[in-house]
Amino acid sequence: MTEETPGFEEKPDVPSGATPDDAEPKAADSSEEETAAPAGDLDPTVGLTAQLDQVRTALGERTADLQRLQAEYQNYRRRVERDRVAVKEVAVANLLSELLPVLDDVGRAREHGELVGGFKSVAESMETVVAKLGLQQFGKEGEPFDPTIHEALMHSYAPDVTETTCVAILQPGYRIGERTIRPARVAVAEPQPGATPAAAKEEKTDDEESGGTEEV
Repeated sequence: MTEETPGFEEKPDVPSGATPDDAEPKAADSSEEETAAPAGDLDPTVGLTAQLDQVRTALGERTADLQRLQAEYQNYRRRVERDRVAVKEVAVANLLSELLPVLDDVGRAREHGELVGGFKSVAESMETVVAKLGLQQFGKEGEPFDPTIHEALMHSYAPDVTETTCVAILQPGYRIGERTIRPARVAVAEPQPGATPAAAKEEKTDDEESGGTEEV
């Protein structure tokens, strides 16, 4: 057993050329560096900024998805409404097309003075109902011939017309809004070949009269 000498303390080995005082500041400096190094890693703003960017990106994506879904839904609603209106118009047009022969009979009876009594009341009620459904009658004598709404069944020439004109309505036409259910069946007349239109004749006559009165 080794006896310790009272009052004697062991000192750490000191390298040659250095004193114990020189070693202590180095240890203090290293401890300060170790303490300062974690300070940058623990900066909370870096992590919060990254999280905020992620939240903003996710919010933008969800907002774009919501806007796209809303636009698709609006387009769907418009398409369904358009199809619903189209189906209704077709159904009404088909129904009214079946009633056109009855309306023709009513019209002929009115022309011959046979629309009297109870038959007259029924006919007028039916005409009121079809009018509420949007049915409109067209076709008048003297209007210009339009192949998109007129069907010419008879053709002739007339000296008093300047263009192809409907001179007789053989069967009235019917439409619903812009949809033509049946064209008006008409008799048409055209100007006679080589004939001078009446308007041109009048202008020529006026010119001759005014020229005859002028003094040379």
